[in-house]
Amino acid sequence: MPDVPGAQPPRRHHRPAMPGDDALVALAGGVDPSAVQEAAHAAASALVHGARSAQDAEVTRRVVRLAQEEGLEVIASLWADAPADSLAGALWRLYVLRTWVQRSPAAVAQQFAEGRRHAPVLEVLAGVADPPGPAEVAAVVDQVLTGVAEGDFAVTLERAAAFCRIVAVGRAHHADEPRRTEHHADPEDAAAALTRSAARLLRTAEQLEVVAHRWRAGELG
Repeated sequence: MPDVPGAQPPRRHHRPAMPGDDALVALAGGVDPSAVQEAAHAAASALVHGARSAQDAEVTRRVVRLAQEEGLEVIASLWADAPADSLAGALWRLYVLRTWVQRSPAAVAQQFAEGRRHAPVLEVLAGVADPPGPAEVAAVVDQVLTGVAEGDFAVTLERAAAFCRIVAVGRAHHADEPRRTEHHADPEDAAAALTRSAARLLRTAEQLEVVAHRWRAGELG
């Protein structure tokens, strides 16, 4: 699972069968369930690279149709077990980040704003002149996962990573101020939880940056 806190959609073996499960097999182009994992990687490549062949175009068409008919979570669940340094792993982390932003918009926005106030230099170090806010992150991820994103995929990953780093700073700042956790039964436990979640966000940022580097190096075909 990725390290984004607060938004971890159920793993495939934890959720009941869905109508979309049959569609996932169809995505593989046949009825053999063993082909689904291969289709997951093909789908990730088609979405990110764009259609480079008639076969890619067909995979992209199926992915977009499934996303529209079954929901993005059905497609994203294919990538849950992918390595962190793969295209599929990066798309899974982007999806979890999007889900987290959509589930906790007020808290995420507050932590992002606080992070920017306390770590303006971080934005420069991250190589992103204008880090995206929560709404922008969700919108960009939607574009990537439906095959309509434009521009350099590495830049998208780096901007998402910068967002994670800035929110992590905001979370860590909350943990350092006990008055912000007084509504919890144990402020110290709440502060420790915030610190751990900030560390997980930083780890997610690092993983996205690794994929961005591999993408630029031409290591992700």
